[in-house]
Amino acid sequence: MRKDNFLYRVYDLYVDGFRHMRLGKTLWAIILIKLFIIFVILKIFFFPNFLKQHAEGDESSFVANELVERASP
Repeated sequence: MRKDNFLYRVYDLYVDGFRHMRLGKTLWAIILIKLFIIFVILKIFFFPNFLKQHAEGDESSFVANELVERASP
């Protein structure tokens, strides 16, 4: 890639910026740890797989039946 290319200059700006960070690297580490906790740990403990527990193998028909039953008065 040529050095006067716009995408190369943008990439070089971010790489150079992250290379010279001190406090920023710590903040990014904290952000990534928090995202891991939110999306992995909380998912495991607080959001069980509802379909797997209630559908007994045929998820599509379970969802279809639930939609029909809830839509009809």
